[in-house]
Amino acid sequence: MAKETASYISQLVATNPVASDSVSVGDDHLRMLKTVLKTQFSGLSGTTAVTATEAEMNYLDIATLGTSADSKVLTQASGVVTIAGDVVVSGTTPKVTIGDAGAEDSMLAFDGNAVDFHVSLDDTADDLVIGTGTTAGTATAISIDGGGTLATTFYGDVTIGGTTPTLTMGDAGAEDASIVFDGNAKDFYVALDDSADKLVIGEGSTVGTNSILTITDDTVTLGDGAAVDTYLNFDGNAVDYRIGIDDGTDKLEIGAAVAHGTTTAIAIDSAADMVIGGYINFSDEQAIRPEIKDYAETVNVLGDLGGGTDAIDITAGNVVTATVSTSTQTFTFTNPSATGKACSFTLILTNGGSQTVNWPSSVDWADGTAPSLTSSGVDILTFTTVDAGTIWYGFAAGTDMK
Repeated sequence: MAKETASYISQLVATNPVASDSVSVGDDHLRMLKTVLKTQFSGLSGTTAVTATEAEMNYLDIATLGTSADSKVLTQASGVVTIAGDVVVSGTTPKVTIGDAGAEDSMLAFDGNAVDFHVSLDDTADDLVIGTGTTAGTATAISIDGGGTLATTFYGDVTIGGTTPTLTMGDAGAEDASIVFDGNAKDFYVALDDSADKLVIGEGSTVGTNSILTITDDTVTLGDGAAVDTYLNFDGNAVDYRIGIDDGTDKLEIGAAVAHGTTTAIAIDSAADMVIGGYINFSDEQAIRPEIKDYAETVNVLGDLGGGTDAIDITAGNVVTATVSTSTQTFTFTNPSATGKACSFTLILTNGGSQTVNWPSSVDWADGTAPSLTSSGVDILTFTTVDAGTIWYGFAAGTDMK
């Protein structure tokens, strides 16, 4: 009699029973085969037929569950299931759920070579976090608050790349949208004040509070109407400059430095009247239709010349004072205006007749003769040219002034 003892398929002997065994031995084999099937497939305890084909059974390799064979696509050990291949979740509305609604963290971990990353639910804080490492809440890069107001926090630099990158804030709804800079001592914001249809930059973190700069259509506004000075400061290397409202005096100021009232170059009041704090160099350009009131001219004081040759430089002043003494005095005239522009100066000369005075050959006098000067007294002479000094027209405006 050729009959083995078996409870599992692996214990069966393929050559039993042999042809010489009796019928009763065959009956024993049938009962043993039933025992092997029920023992080997003890999990099939219901009455539902298993309809999977052999191809489907071969495709789903469950033979390695409970082992750690690296050659298998799906393995399970110590409660951990490892998938060694791509996973595709298909269907009309595919869904992958991580967690069972219990009070514990759940995560998707990326096991990198040098650095690990995670996307996880920090269940203690009720935040979705993305960060480095494989522990939720550690080295967080992005945190999404799941509270009453959805808020996303970035803990590092944010780079938007691409050919035409776009960052859009808001969803076209009737609400403010802002970027808030949460400072240590002071906060700032850049925002859309949607109720006013303005782009504003201001202090604080509430849109419309303490606005510094407002853009409406094609208009840029500095300040928010409060009783404070408003500046546009130019932070130079050697010298700073400013343009702004001195709210204490209600004037627009342009000047050096960054404090109103300091080195003011131009001050304009509400009546459009202007005060100049320094000189204006027109660089030989026109001042058209001015009405001049209470004006002064710069005096070029040459002093006691003591003889010799001295230049009267027009750029040093159009009123010149000089005293003649000791020996022969020769004058030259330099730096007149360009041809086509009238250039004049007045010479107040003391004791001009006490010595010989030589004038430039370009001076044309009335009747071709230079005036006689006072030896002890003051003479006033005027000179005019319209051709850059090629010809100076000279005449005595007054001699021996008393």
